[in-house]
Amino acid sequence: MTVPVLRIKDLSTRFGDLWIHRKLDLDIERGELVSLVGGSGSGKTTLLRMVVGLLLPDGGCIELFGEPLFGGGVARERTLRQRFGVLFQHGALFSAFNVFDNIAFPLRELKRYDEDAIHDLVMLKLSLVELLPRHGKLMPAELSGGMIKRVALARALALEPELLLLDEPTAGLDPDRSDSFVRLIRMLGEELGLTVMLVTHDLDTLAALSTRVAVLAEQRILAYGTIDEIMHFDHPFVRNFFLSERSVRALHNSGLAEALN
Repeated sequence: MTVPVLRIKDLSTRFGDLWIHRKLDLDIERGELVSLVGGSGSGKTTLLRMVVGLLLPDGGCIELFGEPLFGGGVARERTLRQRFGVLFQHGALFSAFNVFDNIAFPLRELKRYDEDAIHDLVMLKLSLVELLPRHGKLMPAELSGGMIKRVALARALALEPELLLLDEPTAGLDPDRSDSFVRLIRMLGEELGLTVMLVTHDLDTLAALSTRVAVLAEQRILAYGTIDEIMHFDHPFVRNFFLSERSVRALHNSGLAEALN
């Protein structure tokens, strides 16, 4: 039996007296691309931050590659976290570093590579996200929104992760740049054999990328399955999210309109 890349079991989270998650379960298998959707304030980004290790749950556990995310010492946790990469919603680039140094940052932190090797690896990552070597000299303030996303993605891929975590990857992009970035994520996922978990509210992105969808509502994963399976799940959030006029149009454009029948 294969071990899930990500397993979340009985996760509970609260801020003061406010419960965000209660007994939340989610398994993501190797090679899957799972979109996490939910209403505003449902705890999507909070859940992603816990998977990254930025927040501690109040109960339950998170396992990556069959190992607990927390505990066992700093060295073990650091080694485990090198197996995933994160693309934050607005890129989270270091404003004082140029593009090259932003991508090089995790490589330098490891202290395993000399500068010649780092240079070659950064050039490779720039190429992977369809940027040119000359772009490495630019500062974040000189980049378009689409380029910021690509540089942040290159940095997320710097350590050759097996799991890629994306927080609203197309937020703030115009439709053309959004479509281009989605195609890039899909291509890299296939070429690099990545497992992907993304938080999104954009149905075009979800329809173009997802193998499965997890619906976060009522403090837990309420439904988990293919888009077709989720759209036949009777719940107010699901109806509003998938069956609005805009949603139907997006599904039609993606070739999934038959799922509505």
